[in-house]
Amino acid sequence: MSYELAVDLLERRGVSIDSIAEIVYKLQSSYYPNLSGDECIASVKAVLGKREVQYTLMTGITLDELAEKKQLPQPFQAIMEADESLYGADETLALGITGVYGMIGLTGFGYLDKIKLGVIGVLNERKDGIHVFLDDLVAGIAAAASARIAHRHEGAKVYPARVNPAEIEP
Repeated sequence: MSYELAVDLLERRGVSIDSIAEIVYKLQSSYYPNLSGDECIASVKAVLGKREVQYTLMTGITLDELAEKKQLPQPFQAIMEADESLYGADETLALGITGVYGMIGLTGFGYLDKIKLGVIGVLNERKDGIHVFLDDLVAGIAAAASARIAHRHEGAKVYPARVNPAEIEP
């Protein structure tokens, strides 16, 4: 799998790099007022450049597409068609993406999964196909790209390796 194939898979399903970057910008711009859209795009591209993210994306999108073609065994097919709320494997798969950049990715994913920001909400509401995995995968990519910015940003605090216990306020 390659970066280009990952982008193609997303675009085939109606998701652009820019639409994910918009979510990243909304998540991080209040923390970093000088954050640019280009920086958000670069962060999304960096996340999509990771092979484990590409494989996760391929897996989830393939399952959505097979469900659309009614090619999954029962009861899995019915679960996918209903987008069963207790299924959870879609979120579990997406959490693998968020872990690439630490716990901040996990909390960002939880927030996005709850509020369905931007293209995530569009995918969640679309009735012209099955997007059980895709909406969560996009949330995972956006959360990871957002966490990447938080980790790399010049404004991030850096703490000394050793702290004098006398300097810690009670």
